[in-house]
Amino acid sequence: MLQSFNSTNPSMELSSSLTPFSRKLSEISFSSSLSPFPLQLHQKPSKSKTLRIFAVAIDRPQELPRNSPQRLLKELAQRKKATAPRKKVPPKRFILKPPLDDKKLTERFLNSPQLSLKQFPLLSSCLPSSKLNNADKTWMDEYLLEAKQALGYPLEKSDELADDNPAKQFDTLLYLAFQHPSCDRTNARHVRSAHSRLWFLGQYVLELALAEFFLQRYPRESPGPMRERVFGLIGKRNLPKWIKAASLQNLIFPYDDMDKLIRKDREPPVKSVFWALFGAIYLCFGMPEVYRVLFEVFGLDPEAEDCQPRLRRQLEDVDYVSVEFEGNKLGWQDVATYKPPEDALFAHPRLFRACVPPGMHRFRGNIWDYDSKPQVIQILGYPLAVNDRIPEITEARNIELGLGLQLCFMHPSKYKFEHPRFCFERLEYVGQKIQDLVMAERLLMKHLDAPGRWLQERHRRLLMNKFCGKFLREKCLHRFIIYSEQVQDAYEHNRRLRNPATTAVQQALHGLSYTVYGKPDVRRLMFEVFDFEQIQPKSV
Repeated sequence: MLQSFNSTNPSMELSSSLTPFSRKLSEISFSSSLSPFPLQLHQKPSKSKTLRIFAVAIDRPQELPRNSPQRLLKELAQRKKATAPRKKVPPKRFILKPPLDDKKLTERFLNSPQLSLKQFPLLSSCLPSSKLNNADKTWMDEYLLEAKQALGYPLEKSDELADDNPAKQFDTLLYLAFQHPSCDRTNARHVRSAHSRLWFLGQYVLELALAEFFLQRYPRESPGPMRERVFGLIGKRNLPKWIKAASLQNLIFPYDDMDKLIRKDREPPVKSVFWALFGAIYLCFGMPEVYRVLFEVFGLDPEAEDCQPRLRRQLEDVDYVSVEFEGNKLGWQDVATYKPPEDALFAHPRLFRACVPPGMHRFRGNIWDYDSKPQVIQILGYPLAVNDRIPEITEARNIELGLGLQLCFMHPSKYKFEHPRFCFERLEYVGQKIQDLVMAERLLMKHLDAPGRWLQERHRRLLMNKFCGKFLREKCLHRFIIYSEQVQDAYEHNRRLRNPATTAVQQALHGLSYTVYGKPDVRRLMFEVFDFEQIQPKSV
């Protein structure tokens, strides 16, 4: 069959006569040439039909010179086309929306579960901003019984309890506690925000619970080793171990094996759920239940080797401790089940005895007691009016309060090296934890629609150490701090050295008010006397 291709402007011709290849290739001879010499393929003559093919080749386009502007512009256009980034559409949550009008905003807040409980404002503020939907109830039907069984709670629905019982909301809060930021339900705004508010509260509940426990368990120990013990128990590296001990890992990672995950994928969800759990338990059942779940369900062991403090030089403590601590190391059951006597002097009598050593009575009637204490009492508004059955109880409380105030202003440089507990360190430790918890509760009730991370940042900015000492100095209370002579000379003209001491005294005052009068007095000191939120009008 003959095929031919013609072109109007041929630049090269190819001529050949072909026959079916019946012979070996070695018997075929080739001769080729470029035009104007035709390329011909010769074969020994045969009887087969001759085929003639004409082919045309087009010249390659002439390349532009290397420094030609046209070539550079062309390369630049190709490079831009290859490397131009795609315009990313911002996520929906970052797109500004018009604000709700007053009517819709009012309906949203009035229909919110956060305004449903007038008896328990803190519990109400931690409920979701909108009612749980079908997807939430599906999770609760599938997994909630397993969670309650692991934590040791009855399997009946908490909704059946009376309205005046805070545990009625436990099912809802327990569901929210497991919805960490990496799970499926975190895309729902009401779930994500409510979970973050729970873990924001729970971290301070844990810190305060363990601080009170170790202060009573080790009545002679300084706060440094206690902080190391707390970190060894509830540091984020150890939390997966406690979660696994309670068999809760499948509720946090339903599709993964927790042991095979790398640390950055395993620890943040575990920490978030652990904190949120104790926020929910504290809201519904109070601090005794926090101790039970910590030590009975999760199995925290304060004597474990990995949570012991590092060895350090210990100052010899020659002073005696209160009778209830002498030769008796308290367990978590003793702390959780303790109820103060009916005629107790203080709101937390055993914690007061653990922080204020009995030997402080040797300072009664000294110069500070007569000169400085009346001014401090006047500024702080002490003593508070308490209805006691016997007048002697009021008198004894006021005496102990005066000794506690003197301990709050006793700098470690004065007596610590001879008498390790005659300084404000233990009161400062418990005061720091209670002021964290009180401020967290205040922010939760004040900002109902704020997520936990925003509250955390706000909390940090309000309680910065430099601000705590500043509020104390504004009340001119720094003049009453008791230093040693050497430190007094060094601090007199150096504000940077003096500021940490004023911060510590501020926190020690909060610790003393908590042990003597309870949490309401800490709120009074923080928001009325010292005005931590800086919202009260200033005197001109």
